[in-house]
Amino acid sequence: MARKLVLVRHGDDPPDDRVVTFAIGAGFEPVMCRPFKGEALPEVSSDIAGSVIYGGPFNVFDEDKYPFLHDEADWIRACMARDIPLLGICQGAQQIARVMGAEVGPHDSGLHEFGYYPISPTAEGCDFLPETIPMTQAHFHTFAIPEGAVHLASSPMYPNQAFRIGQKVYGFQFHPECTIEGFRRWQAAPWAAYGKPGVQTRAEQDALMMQADAKQAAWFYGFLEKLFGRAT
Repeated sequence: MARKLVLVRHGDDPPDDRVVTFAIGAGFEPVMCRPFKGEALPEVSSDIAGSVIYGGPFNVFDEDKYPFLHDEADWIRACMARDIPLLGICQGAQQIARVMGAEVGPHDSGLHEFGYYPISPTAEGCDFLPETIPMTQAHFHTFAIPEGAVHLASSPMYPNQAFRIGQKVYGFQFHPECTIEGFRRWQAAPWAAYGKPGVQTRAEQDALMMQADAKQAAWFYGFLEKLFGRAT
């Protein structure tokens, strides 16, 4: 059985997120790639069970400024052509949407989501997300749903929160991979968007994370197993 999960990262956070935890627990080898630092993506081969493209600070339409985004777009196309399960999170979802010809960019309202916000299934997304769940968010860009994709989830401020292309390609605007420890790092980061319209205060985030974390973790681990299976 294919044993590698290729994890395309856009920062230097420790590898302590839920994707890595799942990969190790399910018997996969997590292969970390940071194209933004000049690291090459692997060849698409039969030993790759799937890939996750993480969030990050890069505008996905700035390919000329950040040429590595071209390499990641080629990776997305190659995974889709080989029917390899693929998940894009935040920036990663925007990259998949852009590859598919959908519009990506800042929300017209100027609203940000930074904190824990309720994500609800669409009529077509009830099998994907059986109930409204608070999920971690950190973004002010959004994506249009690509042509032919299924719109799976929404939030009150950002209606496009998740989509599926075929049966093995997903894009999430939210961050279920982020643990409490990871979000604490985000709260202390220079880019933390406190004071922007739509952003929760730190006190609100601290109160909500205790309600949100266990529920989103349970859902996300179940989703990852459905998408990637287990290597052992």
